[in-house]
Amino acid sequence: MRGLVVIDYTNDFVATDGALTTGQAGQAIEQALVEVTETFVEHQDFVVMAVDRHDAEDHYHPENKLFPPHNLAATPGRQLYGRLADYYQNYTEQIYWLDKRHYSAFCGTDLDVRLRERRITELHLVGVCTDICVLHTAVDAYNLGYDIVIHEQAVASFDPQGHEWALRHFKNTLGAQVI
Repeated sequence: MRGLVVIDYTNDFVATDGALTTGQAGQAIEQALVEVTETFVEHQDFVVMAVDRHDAEDHYHPENKLFPPHNLAATPGRQLYGRLADYYQNYTEQIYWLDKRHYSAFCGTDLDVRLRERRITELHLVGVCTDICVLHTAVDAYNLGYDIVIHEQAVASFDPQGHEWALRHFKNTLGAQVI
């Protein structure tokens, strides 16, 4: 069985004026990312929207020292970006929304339990940032024994060198399929 995790494709990470935007790189993957999501929903595969959630008053979170405030609860920046937002509105019952506080969609969440309940062994990853949240999710998936598939045309970063490094790392170190 296979599942799809769509990681952090929100206004703050993708929109031109987003707080921590990938900008044009993130916007360029919109078509591919939405198409992959549509395909998984149509085949009734398990689809997860793993979305970063931070609180403005949380001064202890380590990301606050590294990045500007982003994906704050109840703000437009945390809403899904573009066509993915429209698509999600039509399929909320078929897509599992997962709030996450850390880079990895596994860290501090019930993602592994949800996947194992469905006997999912192959995990497909799309979203942003290739070299941060997608990478950390892939490393945890690897350590938990999942087969990993990265959709190269549906991942992006604000750091082109980090993006290319992560794609090589997925394949050469995690044994992921990069398609």
